[in-house]
Amino acid sequence: MRLRLVPQDTNWDFFSRPKLWLGISALLMVLSFASFMTQGLNYGIDFKGGTTIRTDSAVELDVAAYRDAIEPLELGDVTITEVFDPSFDVDQHVAMIRIQAQEGEEAVTSDVVEKVEVALATVAPDVTFSSVESVGPTVSGELIQTAVLAVLLAISAVLIYIWLRFEWQFAVGAVAALVHDVLLTIGVFSVVQIRFDLAIIAALLTIVGYSLNDTVVVFDRVRENLRRFKKKPLSEVLNLSINETLSRTVMTSVTTLLALIALFVLGGDTIRGFVFAMIWGVVIGTYSSVFVASTILLWLGVKRDWTKPDSTTGNQFANVDA
Repeated sequence: MRLRLVPQDTNWDFFSRPKLWLGISALLMVLSFASFMTQGLNYGIDFKGGTTIRTDSAVELDVAAYRDAIEPLELGDVTITEVFDPSFDVDQHVAMIRIQAQEGEEAVTSDVVEKVEVALATVAPDVTFSSVESVGPTVSGELIQTAVLAVLLAISAVLIYIWLRFEWQFAVGAVAALVHDVLLTIGVFSVVQIRFDLAIIAALLTIVGYSLNDTVVVFDRVRENLRRFKKKPLSEVLNLSINETLSRTVMTSVTTLLALIALFVLGGDTIRGFVFAMIWGVVIGTYSSVFVASTILLWLGVKRDWTKPDSTTGNQFANVDA
């Protein structure tokens, strides 16, 4: 007997209360925007500026011990990662320590660097600082602008692609779902004050791609069914298409979440923010593909005269068992 996450034949009505789902999404987006405007984000070193210290030691690196040694100095946001390189000697252990800029200072002062070196000497007596580099607020501001531009360009590219691939109504629905996902992800980071750095921007772009893939699978089946059932109301066609692709959607989301949850629990502090963003993005992206993108398509309507020949037959994996 094979495991099924979704019954083999489903006939669930996803549009019995379309105003409710859009209302919930709109409320969450407003709350996310309000939290961002009032509370802001807990920006990491990438966006606030700070200093990166590269250490060398023959003693085997223990990131937790390094963090415990530096913590009493109360330097704020400190990130410690081990560096691996095939060119390193067998007894060469390298770490990158990133310390946020201190209050009223553009970079960490030499006194602070000396204190960090003394603190680490208690863990690794032979530790040396091979390089010390600082990032000022000007560069950090440029990073913020570049990050915002990257997200906006990604969404704009999606709008153009879906418009050319389907119709403008599909494009509006897909982009609305992506904006919904990005805003809610930023809102969650604002509410819980998890560190927001360049890794989270990478997660946002990944979420955009994941959510788009989910939405396109549904829309492709919608277009196929619009050709097959020219007289059916659009709401019934949408319901049929979502039910037909539901097994694939759930299977993809669950398997992705299993890997992400394992990374969140076992991956350590360095990637925890990124993985949290991905977990949230997978959940909210799956929701938006069904209840945001499809509902907006229902409200906008779509042309029903699909007389153009098309060699595609929809997603061949849409009916896999889940």
